Amino acid sequence: MNGARSAAVLVASNRGPVSFAFQDDGSLHARRGGGGLVSGLSAVAASTDVVWVCAALSTADRVAARRAPGGRLDRSGHDTGGSAVHMLDIDPGTFHRAYNDIANSTLWFIHHLLYDTATKPTFNGSFHREWRSYLAYNGAFADALAVEAAEGAKVVVQDYHLTVTPRLLRERRPDLRIGHFSHTPWAPPDYFRILPDDIGRDLLLGILSADHAGFLTARWANAFADCCEVILGAKVDREAMTVSYDGRLTHLGVHGLGADADFLRERSRETDVEARRAALLDLVGDRQMILRVDRTELSKNIVRGLQSYRELLRAHPELQGRVVHVALAYPSRHDLPEYREYTASVQRIAKQIEDARRGGRGLVRLWISAIGDALLNGIVDRLGASERQPCASKTAPYGAAPVLTTFFALAMNSSQDFGALLGSRPAFSTSSPLFAWMMMSSRNGNDHMWPS
Repeated sequence: MNGARSAAVLVASNRGPVSFAFQDDGSLHARRGGGGLVSGLSAVAASTDVVWVCAALSTADRVAARRAPGGRLDRSGHDTGGSAVHMLDIDPGTFHRAYNDIANSTLWFIHHLLYDTATKPTFNGSFHREWRSYLAYNGAFADALAVEAAEGAKVVVQDYHLTVTPRLLRERRPDLRIGHFSHTPWAPPDYFRILPDDIGRDLLLGILSADHAGFLTARWANAFADCCEVILGAKVDREAMTVSYDGRLTHLGVHGLGADADFLRERSRETDVEARRAALLDLVGDRQMILRVDRTELSKNIVRGLQSYRELLRAHPELQGRVVHVALAYPSRHDLPEYREYTASVQRIAKQIEDARRGGRGLVRLWISAIGDALLNGIVDRLGASERQPCASKTAPYGAAPVLTTFFALAMNSSQDFGALLGSRPAFSTSSPLFAWMMMSSRNGNDHMWPS
C-alpha cells in the first residue's frame, strides 16, 4: 500500500482506532480510540490489507493528521495498533455542524425516538446550513475513500455520521463494492417523517447506494425497509431482505457486534486493573453489587435506572447495607445542552439517594473484571460491544455476570442467555423485577455477595 488506489478493504467511521493528546512538553501521544465501534472493528482493521479512514476529533488529532503524509498516520511513525489509518483534517466549523448539529442533535434523536415532539424539533434556515456541512463532511470521507481504494475494493461505511457517504462514494467510484452498517436503531416511518422530506430522502438514498446495508437487529432492518417502501415507494422483498429502487438492489443484513473478549481478558490480568479490582472489592465487601457503565447519554436511561434503585431500597428496607449500586457514568457530548442537563440530572438523583441513605457510598469506578450483576435499561438501544462486555468477562472473580435488560434492547433479538427483562420507563415498574432478578442472581452463584 505505497500509493493511491491500493487498498483492497477499507473501513470508514467518524472515530478511528487511534486518538492523540498533547504531552506536557507539547509532543503528541497516541492512544487507542474509544468507543464500542473501535473495539468491535480493531481486530479486523489490524490486517495489512485494510485502510481505516476516520476524522480528526480534537486539536491534537488535527495536528497529527496535518503532519502525516496525506493524513496517513501509519506513515508517520505513530503506533496505530496495526491499522493503516487515514485521518481527515476537516474544517472545525464544518465538523461541529455535521457532528453536533446533525449527527448527534438530529439523527441520534430521530433513531432513538428521543424528541419531545410537542415542541421539538424545529427546522429553520440554520438547519439547512448545518445539513450542507453534513454533506461536506460526508464528501470528505468519499474523497479519501475514492483515492485509497483499489479497483473493485470493498468499503464498509459505519453508522449515522456517514449515512450519505455511500451515495457520494458511488458517484466517484462506481466500481467499488460498498456496505453500510448502522450501529444505532432505525426509526419507523411515522417518526422518521419528522425530518424534512428532502433530508429524509437523502438519508435513505445514501444507504440505498450501498450494495449491502447492515443493522444490529431485524427490527431495525425492517424499520429501514419500511421507510424505503413508504417514503420512497421502493420495492421491498421481505423474504429475500432486499430493497429495489431506481435500478439498484440493496441487500439488507442483520449482524451482531460483540466485544473483543480476548482483549478484555488480557487487560483484566494487568497490574493496574488488578489493583483497582482489589480496591473495588474491598469497598463493596460482602454486599451484592449491581453494576452499570454508561455514557451520560439520554438513551441510556440512567436517571430512571437510579430512580428504580431508589424505589428498590424503599420497597425493601431489609436491603439497606446488603446491596450497593456501582455506577460509572462518564460525561458525553458536553457540547450539547441536553447532555449537560442530563449529566446534572444523573448527579442530582445519585446525591438524593446517598443523602437518603445517610452516609452511604456514591458512584464509584468499576473495572470490568469485577462484575457482580449488570443492569442495562436503555430506552431504545442496542446491546452492542460495550454492553456485551459483562457477558464476555469470564475471568471475573465469580464468572460471567447475570444481566438484566429491557425489552427494547438487542437482548430480545440475541441468543445470549440474559437473566431477566424489565420495562425501560417507570421506576416503580422496574424495582420489582430488579428485586426478583437480584434474588435469582443470588441463587445462581453470586450468593457470596449476599450475606446469609
